[in-house]
Amino acid sequence: MLGRSLRKTRPALLTLSTYSHTATKQMHYALAQLTSSSSDKQEIVSTRNLDRYSDHFFELHRVEIVQVLNGLRKQPGKAWSFFNQLKEDGFSHDVCTYAAIVRILCHWGWDRKLDSLLLEIIRKKNCLGFGIKDLFEALEEGLEGEDSNLLVRLSNALVKAYVSVEMFYEAINILFQTSWRGFVPHIFSCNFLMNRLIHCGKVDMAIAIFEQLKRRGLKPNDYTYGILMKALCKKGSLEEAIDVFQEMDEAKVTPNAFAYTTYIEGLCMHGGTDLGYRLLKRWREEKIPIDSFAYGVVIEGFCNEMKLKEAEDVLSEAEKHGIVLDVFLYGPLIRGYCECGNTKKALAVHHEMVSKGIKTNCVIVTSILQSLCQMGLGFAVNKFEEFRNIGVFLDEACHNVVADALCKEGKVEEAVEFLEDMRSKQISPDVINYTTLINGYFLQGKPDDALKLFKAMTENGHKPDIVCYSVLAGGLARNGFAQEAIGLLNFIEGQGLKRNTVIHNMIIKGLCIAGKVKEAEAFFGSLAEKSLENEAALVDGYCEAGLTRKAFELFVKLSKRGFLVRKASCSKLLSCLCMDGDNDKAFMLFKIMFSLNAVPTKLMHGKLIAAFCRTENLRKARLLFDLIIEKG
Repeated sequence: MLGRSLRKTRPALLTLSTYSHTATKQMHYALAQLTSSSSDKQEIVSTRNLDRYSDHFFELHRVEIVQVLNGLRKQPGKAWSFFNQLKEDGFSHDVCTYAAIVRILCHWGWDRKLDSLLLEIIRKKNCLGFGIKDLFEALEEGLEGEDSNLLVRLSNALVKAYVSVEMFYEAINILFQTSWRGFVPHIFSCNFLMNRLIHCGKVDMAIAIFEQLKRRGLKPNDYTYGILMKALCKKGSLEEAIDVFQEMDEAKVTPNAFAYTTYIEGLCMHGGTDLGYRLLKRWREEKIPIDSFAYGVVIEGFCNEMKLKEAEDVLSEAEKHGIVLDVFLYGPLIRGYCECGNTKKALAVHHEMVSKGIKTNCVIVTSILQSLCQMGLGFAVNKFEEFRNIGVFLDEACHNVVADALCKEGKVEEAVEFLEDMRSKQISPDVINYTTLINGYFLQGKPDDALKLFKAMTENGHKPDIVCYSVLAGGLARNGFAQEAIGLLNFIEGQGLKRNTVIHNMIIKGLCIAGKVKEAEAFFGSLAEKSLENEAALVDGYCEAGLTRKAFELFVKLSKRGFLVRKASCSKLLSCLCMDGDNDKAFMLFKIMFSLNAVPTKLMHGKLIAAFCRTENLRKARLLFDLIIEKG
């Protein structure tokens, strides 16, 4: 086939009197080699025999290449192979040869290859010497018949290419070009663009594009309306989102399960999970299509609001109504129990899931291991071994949880061995794993070992991220290297990274741990942009430095501004107050947490109950105990 196609091009080439006799002779010689090595049974032409003749290709005229590609229009695989072989042999394609191969790819609907080619043009515009606009102009010449839709197909592919590299303005420009014969873009391209804009936080832009495209004749489909609803829900415009259903009804577009689930999810995202669940049940009674995803967002919503009993009821209700339970329905519930410190219940729900033949995953296992670490290192290590023995795949994150627990116990060398064991299972340690070990050495007071490991990490090709640098800065600070820690901030910016609240907090807390409280306060005062999180770091720092009174005063000050420090910080402060025998302030901490809609953990309840019992204040101890029972 390839031979016949190439032979068809020869008469046309012979009539081109503008070419030199030598160039034409070389062209024919190259074509002969292609013809002799071709096979009708091959989708892609074999190119091994072309290597020894590569010198001849350098002399081929670009117009001749276009002629060859046009001759291969009915054999896209061989045209694609020919185009790429020339590129590999050093031939510099121009806009005409690219236009020829693009025309073939568009005609045959070879979307993936077209996508890769367009991305190449976008990324290498300066090297190629032409851009997308030049390509369009080349393709516009001589359009006729079925080729008249080529620009439409190409524009849709271009939108996808630009969006994939987040060049949104260029993608929008493609959609709104009026010079391209007034065509309306394919709805799938619009959906793809809008969805990615929402994903990247450009919600208003997505809504504006929807409105503009409608004015230009776009007919939205059910997914387009669903994506619009998603954007409105992200903004919190829930009333406008519910109006979309009316708009769909007027356009005679039937809402799909995605649209209903999107609205329910919008309610759940903004603290309206109770209303979302009532709506789900009403729609279910009205025989409106409700799938497992709708139940999933309600379960996750209740878990985010720490209403775990309600979440469990939804799971039971879903099974009762024929929904096939899966890991995505159980996962949020297990993680919810882990986050509130009820590891026993989390394990019970996990056992129920597995007993139904539903496989667990690394995300769930990581949550369980993290929760077990709060109970003690031994529990986490034993459970890790249990998961491994029954064949559960344990990724880098699962290994990292145990390694982090070992480091915090001062067993850094065991953590190193633990992560080395990953290599035997073909799992390579990543930046996160290295960061954990670096932190472990700093916690042990071994900054030299930490810096050596940091150097080894970079030499192994791992580029430190902002989290790694935060650990490095915090570790230097806690080991007394105040100037080095602060000086690291300028180095980080030189690496193209932006310092953030976390790294500032690590330095503040580290300096306090090293007993340099005044330096920590001075560093906080020097920050151009201070945040409530920075002040919360001082609460942690004061606790670490044994300045419990200052920590509590700052805690109260922040709470009066409606800001509550992290639950782990609350727990640390509570422990310090109880150790100091200041139970009334500890009880006040509880009241503040409840007033700001935060529920103290079971462990925190236990600590305060024990503190009241030690001082024989059994009335308050019983009051707290009854509160635990009431909260389930």
